[in-house]
Amino acid sequence: MTVARIPLAGVIGSPVAHSRSPLLHGHWLRRYGLPGHYIPMEIAPDRLEAAMRMLPDLGFVGVNVTIPYKEKMMEIADLVSDRATLIGAANTIIFRQDGRIHADNTDGYGFIENLRQGAPDWDPKAGPAMLFGAGGAARAVIASLLKVGVPEIRISNRTRLRAEKLREDFGSRITVVEWVQAGNALEEAALVVNSTSLGMTGKPELRVPLDGLRSGTVVSDLVYVPLQTRLLRVAEEKGCTCVDGLGMLIHQAVPGFERWFGQRPEVDDETRAAVMP
Repeated sequence: MTVARIPLAGVIGSPVAHSRSPLLHGHWLRRYGLPGHYIPMEIAPDRLEAAMRMLPDLGFVGVNVTIPYKEKMMEIADLVSDRATLIGAANTIIFRQDGRIHADNTDGYGFIENLRQGAPDWDPKAGPAMLFGAGGAARAVIASLLKVGVPEIRISNRTRLRAEKLREDFGSRITVVEWVQAGNALEEAALVVNSTSLGMTGKPELRVPLDGLRSGTVVSDLVYVPLQTRLLRVAEEKGCTCVDGLGMLIHQAVPGFERWFGQRPEVDDETRAAVMP
């Protein structure tokens, strides 16, 4: 009797014990009755490339990548997708049958799918987007919003130089707004996104004046601990359509799970409950 090799996947980072990805992928494996395991792996920086080259021989079909290795993985990979190149980081790795390491980034995909699920009436062409932050998550948000046709993205970051770099990289549809003027830019925004860690448990609050938020504006916060940040709480009080960050975490995992385990998973209330912080 021949037993097929059980596919393995996991998440690599340092630290990685906090990751909710094992809960998510474990839930989907059980739901669909699939053979496979998904495990967290903390790997030291000086062992990262050696570990990546060894994992396929151990039965791994791919891994997710989290902080601090998303950028480093771009150097290790043999193949890099166009969207990972544009964002400058990889979060999903596929080990190909020919032995090569394929790096991709599904963060932008996860962001857009979360918006579409949480705010189904959102029209990308309805008006400008206001984005707080200029880090790696911001790059994924910008790339995805430009792709779906948002006419203008206004970026405000505490360090203006980083926001200016995004305008250089992504072009004329990017406008930089001074951090002290960010609150004034909310009135015209059809979409408001926080891509910073401000508002996360243990971090300072996002102290931008929110008086300019209008009823009907779509407001998304990538923070998901807590699920309802101050930004979302105020937005809800003003009649905005609010989209929390947990859905992005879930949706970005869909393409990798499908590629590794051969089943496209559904994102529903049961899935959210499985990974709820």
